[in-house]
Amino acid sequence: MNVKPDFSKGHNLAETAPAYLSVWNMESYYGESYIVQNISFNVHEGEILALLGRNGAGKTSTLRSIARMDNPQVTHGEIWLDHKPLHLMKSYEAAAAGIGLVPEDRSIIPGLTVEENIQLAQIAPPIGWSIERLYELFPRLGERRKQEGVTLSGGEQQMLAIARALSRDLKVLLLDEPYEGLAPVIVDEIEKTLRIIKEQGITTIIVEQNAVRALELADRAVILDTGSVVFDGAASEVLENEELRAEYLAI
Repeated sequence: MNVKPDFSKGHNLAETAPAYLSVWNMESYYGESYIVQNISFNVHEGEILALLGRNGAGKTSTLRSIARMDNPQVTHGEIWLDHKPLHLMKSYEAAAAGIGLVPEDRSIIPGLTVEENIQLAQIAPPIGWSIERLYELFPRLGERRKQEGVTLSGGEQQMLAIARALSRDLKVLLLDEPYEGLAPVIVDEIEKTLRIIKEQGITTIIVEQNAVRALELADRAVILDTGSVVFDGAASEVLENEELRAEYLAI
């Protein structure tokens, strides 16, 4: 079990980070309350990582910290993406560097059609997948391109949120509860899409309460408990370890 990345230096990790995305001793807080404490883990290029834990463990806060959202605030530690210091960036700079966050609420913009939601994401460079390529990946969106995005079904909104992330020059896709409220058949469709995205070399971190489905999809897993890393290893190891699942995931 490897919890802390094996860096030879405590700072300026651009030359020593062994993985595509490296989180090192990160601490984040809301107001005066610490949410995550000394979190460290690596994600390799093209890998799918399941970030798991009970409610309140710090999973969403970790995703938002990597995406450099205003809250939570990172007060200590470093986050590196392909030798770029994410911890020194604003959210728009992290997005330009290739970080794409799909939040739990999907954040579809009211009043805009499916196509306009995608086009809005492509206003500023760097541009990723073309609209035509996205419609090939998500045929339903192509069929509903002129429909207002917020009127789509939950599964279609999730597809639109992922498509919008891909419309940028995406390096790392951060998914917060992508299966929430979706029927199993739609979850199957989303997972198929995520495997296609992986084949394109895009790295994915998925936070999901349906831990078994996430573990079956993922290459590796990191489990958080009360804001700290308690497991970092193969996803298959978690699936095979009933005691570990019961203690930290309640499954």
